[in-house]
Amino acid sequence: MPRPLSRIAPDWWDYTTLDADIIRDAAALPERDLAGLARPGFRVVLYDTLEDFYLAEALEYITAWKQATADDPVGICGPIGPTEQLPLVARLVNELGLNLRHAHFWGMDEWCENGREVPVTHPLSFERADRELCFDRIRPELRMPEANLHFPKADVGAYVASWKTARCAVMQGGQGDIKHWAFNDPLRREGKHKDAPPSPAEYRSLSTRVVDLHPITLAQNARTSGGGNITMVPQQAITVGPVQTWQAEKVSIWHAGTHDNPLGQRLTALMISKRLVDASVPMSLLADHPNVQFNYFRGGLGTCTVEMH
Repeated sequence: MPRPLSRIAPDWWDYTTLDADIIRDAAALPERDLAGLARPGFRVVLYDTLEDFYLAEALEYITAWKQATADDPVGICGPIGPTEQLPLVARLVNELGLNLRHAHFWGMDEWCENGREVPVTHPLSFERADRELCFDRIRPELRMPEANLHFPKADVGAYVASWKTARCAVMQGGQGDIKHWAFNDPLRREGKHKDAPPSPAEYRSLSTRVVDLHPITLAQNARTSGGGNITMVPQQAITVGPVQTWQAEKVSIWHAGTHDNPLGQRLTALMISKRLVDASVPMSLLADHPNVQFNYFRGGLGTCTVEMH
C-alpha cells in the first residue's frame, strides 16, 4: 500500500507517514519500560534531576577533551539545543585547569540565508551562542586554538576536511519535534522520493550540506528561541551529515523534555531499539550506529495520555 501523506506538511516526509501501529506502540510505552529498550550498541540512561542531567552532559566534553594529546587530538561535536550544559563546561575547564591546546570542537549546524551562513551578529547565530555561553568564558591560557574550533559554513569544504584532523570521541545532540539530530530533517516528498522516503543507505550517505528545513522545525525554533516569531527563522541551515556522525565514536542524545514531546521521546527510542529504520524519522537511522546513548530527564518525559487543556 502507498505511504500516507503527512498530516503536518503533505509535501514532506515525516513521522506521521509511518505505520500507525508503530505510533501506537510508542505512545503506549510507560516511563518504566524505556530503560528496557536498551540493547548492545544502544544505551538508555535516566536522570532524576536537571542538575544531574546537565552536569552529565557537560562532563562528556571534559571526558573527551582530557584524552587529547599532540599525537592524538580529540574533540566533541556539540549542539545548540540544549545549551544549559555550555556554561558548566566552561566552569569545569576553569576549575580543573584543563588545557585545551590539543582539543577540538565541531559545531553541529548553523543557519543559512541567501546562500551564506548567517553572521555571528544574527540573533539566532549558533556560533555566537557557543562562544558566548562556553568558549569566551574559558580562561585565555586554557582555551583551544582558534583553528581547533570548527563551525559549519555554506562552503562546507573546510568543515568536512576538519573531521580528518582529530578524533571525534562523542557527538552530542538534542532531538527536534521532527525527530532530527542537528538539522538532518526528513526530505521533501518530490522527484524520486515522491512515493517513498530515501532508503536508509541513501540518507546515511549524506555529508555536511545546506538543507531545506521542515515546517515543523521552523515552528519549533521560533517557539524555543524566537518567542514564537517564525518570520525571523531562516528556512535553510548547514548541518553536520550522517557521514560525519558515523565518524564519531559515540552519539549521545539528550532529552530534557523541552525540545521534543512525550511521543517523540518514546518513538525514536523504540525504533532504534527494534531497528525500525525509516528516513521519514531521521533519528531512527542511529539504529545502525555502533554506540548510541539516549539520556532522559525523568521529569521531562511526560505521558501520552490524552489531557484536555
